Amino acid sequence: MLVLSRRESERIRLGKSIVVTVVRVSGDKVRLGIEAPPDVLVLREELEPRVPQEPLPVAVS
Repeated sequence: MLVLSRRESERIRLGKSIVVTVVRVSGDKVRLGIEAPPDVLVLREELEPRVPQEPLPVAVS
């Protein structure tokens, strides 16, 4: 695992098409903004099915 330190408004680029921005740091919480193409599924880990039965649909904005 790569661990990086970032301040508010700083970004991390993943590949050519995904950007993670630190939007706000408040106490022990960090708010992140994620820019990704519509075909990339962005899902909080606690929402991931334990036993994947079918692929989840990709949300289109």
